[in-house]
Amino acid sequence: MPSIIDETVFSEPSGGLFALVQLCGTLLFSGYYGYSVVVRNAAPGSFILFFAVGIGLSGIAESLPKSRRRTAGVLRLTAIFVLVGLLVTTFIAPAFVFS
Repeated sequence: MPSIIDETVFSEPSGGLFALVQLCGTLLFSGYYGYSVVVRNAAPGSFILFFAVGIGLSGIAESLPKSRRRTAGVLRLTAIFVLVGLLVTTFIAPAFVFS
């Protein structure tokens, strides 16, 4: 009997609009970070980069062909680890995340 996690993480990539929304979110986070650094000459918190990487990996996983279930699952797991790493870093070293 397959587990719910196995069915969710290693399911077929949904593609289409969901992947497009995630990749656009990645561009927005990256663009805001770049704008802050270049134009405002101020570094926003590192959490924006964590979000950009996590959402970007998830967007790439969803945009893969349906036959690439395992690759999509690995990218989803990596995105989860990046975002959980942000959560852990928030409690361990909040100055790194918010400075």
